[in-house]
Amino acid sequence: MPNWLLPENIADVLPSEARKIEELRRAILDNFRLYGYELVMPPMLEYLDSLLPVGGHDMNLRMFKLVDQLSGRTLGLRADMTTQVARIDAHLLNRRSVTRLCYAGSVLHTRPSGLHATREPLQIGAEIYGHAGLEADAEIQELALASLALAGFDEVRLDLTHAGLLRSLIEHDENAREDEAALLMLLRAKDVPGLSVLVEDYEAVTRDALLALPSLYGDRSVLALARQKLPALPGVLRALEELEALIDLAGNAAVTIDLADLSGYQYESGAMFALYVPGLPNAVARGGRYDHVGEAFGRARPATGFSMDLRELARLLPGAQPRAAIHAPWSRDPALRSKIAALRSDGEIVIQHMPGHEADQQEFDYDRAIVLEDGNWNLKTLG
Repeated sequence: MPNWLLPENIADVLPSEARKIEELRRAILDNFRLYGYELVMPPMLEYLDSLLPVGGHDMNLRMFKLVDQLSGRTLGLRADMTTQVARIDAHLLNRRSVTRLCYAGSVLHTRPSGLHATREPLQIGAEIYGHAGLEADAEIQELALASLALAGFDEVRLDLTHAGLLRSLIEHDENAREDEAALLMLLRAKDVPGLSVLVEDYEAVTRDALLALPSLYGDRSVLALARQKLPALPGVLRALEELEALIDLAGNAAVTIDLADLSGYQYESGAMFALYVPGLPNAVARGGRYDHVGEAFGRARPATGFSMDLRELARLLPGAQPRAAIHAPWSRDPALRSKIAALRSDGEIVIQHMPGHEADQQEFDYDRAIVLEDGNWNLKTLG
């Protein structure tokens, strides 16, 4: 096998695409900063038990593992950065106040999430710690929508659901609690026949509510229907109220309610959302509340956040246009070197061509050139 071949679903990012991704990363991180989010950079690998504190089965399957030659312990190559940032908040920063953190970096997956998905997503996201109120959920939702707007997406669909619904519905039914994992799989797949078989022996109230969840999909009118079909348990009513408030705060985004979409249920603890854009069937961003992750690090803190894959997002955007640049000859003349340095300090791209390679093609559009006229180096417009 040629030594230049890469593993399946692993790819180099070439100049034009890399520039598009990097410009998007900078714009989103700069916007996070405007909201008060502080950048952190967790390591690529950690001890496995640090990366799998809660709901770890799915993450365990997605994670590459190796043995540390120094300690002999098992290490994991991160498949997600949210747990790492929760560890930083709980164990290293240990602040009493509300803390806003953001991050951007590669993660690795043992298997791709879709047919053409990369196994090395470039994950970017933001998290709020220390506030249990809906205000934090609303800010994260706003920040996720703003990130897609910065990327140039003006048609965004916001899907909302709530992890508290299922937990409240099965809380007082022992059989349902024992089947929680199976219920979760059937609800995600909207497998009503399979769900009907599984819930046969449940209490009537629980059974009817669970069978109603797959049909509770649509616009905000679904919430009124849910109040009719679901029992008036405190947790159910609170979840529906929170979803209604988040719809009101969604701005111009088209909003869909899907009360059976419980992706991330083992991880999340409250309101959850997914963002969709034209051209991609999968969500480009996911977020929600996960108040219990910090417990594994000795400090439970209210937490909510979101993340998305910049490589996948950039793939949906138009190709990067060539950047305007200035052509310059190669010379040892101090006057030319001074002229080039001044232009670069003003933010101009100046490319000196090596002798014999003046016609090389790159991803730049030469609209100006530095030429020698009457002993002076002058900037001339090409055209």
